[in-house]
Amino acid sequence: MAREVGDPDRLCKAPVQRVARGPDTLWFHLPGGGRPSTGRFSVNTMRTARSHPTSPDPDPDPDSTAPTTADHPLRAVIFDVDGTLADTERDGHRVAFNAAFEAAGLNYRWDVAEYGELLTTTGGRRRIERYLRSRKHPPAEITALAAELHRDKTRRFAELVRSGAMDARPGAAELITQLRAEKVTTAVATTGTGDWVLPLLDILFGLDAFDVVVTGSDVTDLKPDPAVYHETLARLGLRADEAVAIEDSANGVQAAQAAGLRCVAVVNGYTRDQDLSGAIAVLDDMARPGGVSVLRGDPELRDGLTVAALRRLVVA
Repeated sequence: MAREVGDPDRLCKAPVQRVARGPDTLWFHLPGGGRPSTGRFSVNTMRTARSHPTSPDPDPDPDSTAPTTADHPLRAVIFDVDGTLADTERDGHRVAFNAAFEAAGLNYRWDVAEYGELLTTTGGRRRIERYLRSRKHPPAEITALAAELHRDKTRRFAELVRSGAMDARPGAAELITQLRAEKVTTAVATTGTGDWVLPLLDILFGLDAFDVVVTGSDVTDLKPDPAVYHETLARLGLRADEAVAIEDSANGVQAAQAAGLRCVAVVNGYTRDQDLSGAIAVLDDMARPGGVSVLRGDPELRDGLTVAALRRLVVA
């Protein structure tokens, strides 16, 4: 777990360095801690050339009209990042925001409860703008100040990521491994910026764990707008009924639903009480020893999210 420290310089000393770029390729180097993560990946597609076979199901009863996994096979699972794949909000982003405020000489500090309320606004820059308006900053200064604060916050959060302070949520790595083994495509659709999303994914899972990664740097409109999901499906070359989204928040569920995707919500302390009525199931974790709590949906999901469970949800 990251800890909030008094010296903001300790949060970030070396931002992600982009050292070469081609039309479809970005090379990057992550100085500092964490596993070696100098790597090459395609920003535009993040896609590997592999097929997506699906294990054949037994021949359906000819008298049955119920859809089966053969009718609608699961081709892909699309993950959100913040709060879904990783615990990043309370002890990550919040800490970096506060350090950026302090460095700018602003006497602002977001406590745990206040930050939870601010999370209803997606996108860090937009969140800062909302807060500055509430603090009666001159309207002419808000846009530029929010952009400056957000750049500094992003550098500081990237440093936290490189230090290994962020943890994957229980069951996330195992589910991704299972999906890859079953030849189900894995993708990411997040409103977070690529400057920290790509290093985080690389450190926690390895970038080769995902075929497509679309971030807030790739789209103009953020969740709950479905743009990031439309873009992800386009890069995957799939229809919405061939994939399932996994989200943690009301904004994310709304975005997935608006894109035509079935969505499972895996809540955290900030999102447990949000309106997740658009999700087909709501759990308190992807998986956990002893099982998870099914807050809404198929009781059999108490054993956690598995490839078989997600395949059932496609045709439910």
